[in-house]
Amino acid sequence: MDKKSLKQFEKALTLKRTELQGAYRDKLSRSGDTGADGALDPADEASVNYNKEFWYALSDADRQTMRVVDEALRGIKEGTFGECSHCGKPIQRKRLEAVPWARHCIDCQDLQDRGLIE
Repeated sequence: MDKKSLKQFEKALTLKRTELQGAYRDKLSRSGDTGADGALDPADEASVNYNKEFWYALSDADRQTMRVVDEALRGIKEGTFGECSHCGKPIQRKRLEAVPWARHCIDCQDLQDRGLIE
């Protein structure tokens, strides 16, 4: 892959990483545990617990995305960006343009979606 394309992908990946970090900070700022006086009634406590679980689930997905974004950025530095992590073949350019942190080519992604590979 040419240097210009790599720079464009690096920029897109860095932007996604910054976006994920901002979302994480936003989630932290929204996760209040107590009311104004420090006590919660049972309904408020249930709401806070639900919100914590909701934010945690989102954070888990964000952490997974952050991990593969970091792997893609590392791949740019190491010269392996755009290679399928399963079969080693090049990942289609259109796929990388849509999802720059894609780890698999289309065929291997189908296998992963069916639970046949990690």
